[in-house]
Order: sequence, then structure tokens, then C-alpha cells
Amino acid sequence: MNGLRLHVWRHPSAIGAEGRCIGRTDLRVDARRAKRLAHRVRAFARLHGLPHIVVTSPLKRCRAVGRWLSRWGWEHWIDPALIEVSFGEWDGQPWTAVAPEAIDAWCADFVDHAPGGGEPVASVLQRVQSFDPGDARLLVTHGGWLCAALWVRDQGGARPKSERWPAPPRHGQRIDLEWQRIAR
Repeated sequence: MNGLRLHVWRHPSAIGAEGRCIGRTDLRVDARRAKRLAHRVRAFARLHGLPHIVVTSPLKRCRAVGRWLSRWGWEHWIDPALIEVSFGEWDGQPWTAVAPEAIDAWCADFVDHAPGGGEPVASVLQRVQSFDPGDARLLVTHGGWLCAALWVRDQGGARPKSERWPAPPRHGQRIDLEWQRIAR
């Protein structure tokens, strides 16, 4: 296995997300916020001499940042491995519309239960651990993906429990990860 350092930003806040369960609901972001984050990514890459390659989730709130960088001559790769957690039928709904018993059931079997019939945490962890950035060192992704990456970084192979799951980083926040790439 080869180690490398990845620099991962959470996308800007999405328009219309307030109070809603937003997983794969494809909301857009304000163009100015996307451009502002793209400027920060570009400045960070320049300061640290990193390749001008950014990998993003296919959802609009991440892709918008990559599109700005692409306009400035960068390579923009879209990787479905970086997509947000699927919350199934909960997705896009107000949190108040999700039955408390349904959330309790998810918390009781946090790793294997599929919230709203969507994607279990076990699947998200697997996606995170199998992600291969290629030559890229800069990513723009989602809070759920980043929570899983932080769990792997800080807890390794420990089985997650809902009460110990990391809080998502702020929108636009950068997290640095030491990454183990599986040799091919």
C-alpha cells in the first residue's frame, strides 16, 4: 500500500437544504459560493505545489466547484465514489417528516440499517475505503462521505456506533487525510 495526503473540501451550502434530509437530492449552490471555494482550492494547490486536478462528486453542489476550476485550465474528474449517502425515501424530505421510530431503528443498527431504504453506513465506509484518487490530491465531496472518511482515519476498523459518529465538517471546510492507496 502507498500512502499519500488528500485535501478534501465539503461543498458550499446548497440552496433549499435547510431543515431537510439531503443526501442525493441534487440541489444547486449559489454560483458565487462555488467560485469562492474554487478560488480557495486553487490558492491552496498553488501554495503547496499540487497537481491542478480536482475530483468531485457528480452532484451539482460539488460539480459546480470543479466546473470553475475547469474554466481556469484544471482537470476536473467526476467520481461517483464521492457521492453523498442515499437516504432513500427520506431524501429531500423535511426532517420533521421522518418518523422518530425510523431514526431510532437506524441508530440501533447504525452500520447495517438502510435509512429510508437507502444506503447503509457499511456501504458508505466501503466506498470511502475503496476510493482511488489516481494522481489527484484535491477533492470536493459531501458531509456524509467526509464523516465516513474521518471515522476510518480516527477509528480504523472499529465498528461505528451512532453516538460516536463524527459530526460533518462545515460547508467549505477542508479536511486533510492520510490516504492508503492499494497497490495495483
